[in-house]
Amino acid sequence: MLRRAVDITVSAAVLLGASPLLALAMIAIRLESAGPAVYRQRRSGLDGRTFDVLKLRTMVQGAEHTGAGLAINENDPRITRVGELLRRTSLDELPNLWNVLRGEMSLIGPRPTLPVQVQQYSERQRGRLAIKPGITGWAQVNGRASLPWSQRIELDLYYIEHRSLALDLRILWRTVAMVLGGGDIYKGHAGGWEGEL
Repeated sequence: MLRRAVDITVSAAVLLGASPLLALAMIAIRLESAGPAVYRQRRSGLDGRTFDVLKLRTMVQGAEHTGAGLAINENDPRITRVGELLRRTSLDELPNLWNVLRGEMSLIGPRPTLPVQVQQYSERQRGRLAIKPGITGWAQVNGRASLPWSQRIELDLYYIEHRSLALDLRILWRTVAMVLGGGDIYKGHAGGWEGEL
């Protein structure tokens, strides 16, 4: 209950404070390319239940049906100029806060993945579905897409087994540092995913 209260309070406050920036980003997206400013994609959450994750659109409309499909590579030509900035600063994930308010996600937890990825999990890897997915998490602040998928899942499982207020605060602090630093998040085909997409 405490975690849910924090999720609601923080996500509502950030959405309110960031609403002017969010509005500007949405206008810039629409001015640069055709299509909606907010992108919906089906993801798997708690216990494998699916939901539509919300993000600011950073690629041309219909990108998942062209080029590398669902995979995103460094210098992917489908990423728009506005989208590149949004991805580098992680501002494209601001609408995830609506998912938090709706109870589909939490502020901290494993990132929600595609159902096709979940179908390829081993029994151990399915353990990452034991809690709500998060906007940021232990794997996100320890290498993100630069890591092989199996290693990212192990980091998520470590978080689930050692979840605490101290670890959550450490993750939040490192997330802020990463966002302000604008580090490179594209590390090869499919962001480290080793299975089929």
